[in-house]
Amino acid sequence: MGRGESSQKKTINKEEWEKKLSTIKIRKEDMNKLVMNFLVTEGFVEAAETFQKESGTSPGVDLSSVNDRMAIRKAVQSGQVEDAIEKVNDLNPEILEDRAQLFFHLQQQRLIELIRAGNVEEALEFAQEYLAPRGEENAAFLEELERTVALLAFEDTANSPVSELLEASQRQKTASELNAAILSSQCQEKESRLPNLLKMMLWAQNQLDDKVSFPKINDLITAKLEDVPAEG
Repeated sequence: MGRGESSQKKTINKEEWEKKLSTIKIRKEDMNKLVMNFLVTEGFVEAAETFQKESGTSPGVDLSSVNDRMAIRKAVQSGQVEDAIEKVNDLNPEILEDRAQLFFHLQQQRLIELIRAGNVEEALEFAQEYLAPRGEENAAFLEELERTVALLAFEDTANSPVSELLEASQRQKTASELNAAILSSQCQEKESRLPNLLKMMLWAQNQLDDKVSFPKINDLITAKLEDVPAEG
């Protein structure tokens, strides 16, 4: 340690920390916009409508379009990928025309659903007709196609090395990618601001913790300030 530098971290108790936090002024309008952004981006239409009436905060978008977007996301999450593609094209055909990777992932998800349903012959025909040509043009697509087709090599797909493709998280991943593309096409943010702000807060707490002992927020649901641990 350098001369005059203490090896002990400074400690700020809860009362002092709350006093410091109380000096930070946040406009109610900014908080309302943050809440509305979350409701719209995540598709809580009824809640957004109610919040608009109660707070006077504009959603900044036609809420009927949010219903369309949620129907598309729900279709992918339930495995109805072909229906989702039709809905996207009805909403804006340029979304898929301009995004080759997204379109490939949707077709890949269609292939996964065929395999899940046990339609082996149809799955092979679909892969050969719709995915193989794209794989020949793109090495990354080819690798993903090979991983997906590998599911057919296992009788017990649930215990195969690529079983994660059949998990709900794979559908969610595809649905999220499509959802982000729709938001982008509507000149909206791809993700709501609130989760990113919470991640930033946790990062800032970790950085500050190297220098100061202070009451942290560990439970993001309650946002309760934890007591500072007593020095041993």
